[in-house]
Amino acid sequence: MRDATEALFAYGTLQYPDVQREQFGRLLSGTADALTGYRLGRIAIADPEVACKSGENHYPVLAPDSEGSQRIAGTLYWITRQELEAADVYEAEDYQRQRVALESGESAWVYVAAPGLQWSI
Repeated sequence: MRDATEALFAYGTLQYPDVQREQFGRLLSGTADALTGYRLGRIAIADPEVACKSGENHYPVLAPDSEGSQRIAGTLYWITRQELEAADVYEAEDYQRQRVALESGESAWVYVAAPGLQWSI
C-alpha cells in the first residue's frame, strides 16, 4: 500500500488472518523478524466473545526484561496510520504501544504490557 508508513511488530493474535481481516479489512503481508530485551508472558482473556473469535484462552504479552535473554519471534508489517489506530483499539487497555528496535535493524511499534497489568509466564 502506498500510504503504509507505520512499522508494526506483531508477536500474537495480530498475526492471525481472521483478526487482520476484522481489524484492518485486509490480510497483511509481512516479514519474519524478532525482538530481544523483553520477556513473553500471558494474560487471561476475560471476554468470552474475544476468546471464541481468537480460539485462545490467553493473549501473549511482552514486558521489559533487564537480562534481555529471550528472543521473541514475530512478524514485521507495514501498515497505514489508520490501521495502526485500529490496532490500538484492538489491543485496548491491557497493552501500550511503544517503539522498539528489531533484530533486522528496523524501528517498529510493538504492544507491551500496560503499567500495572497482572500477567503470568
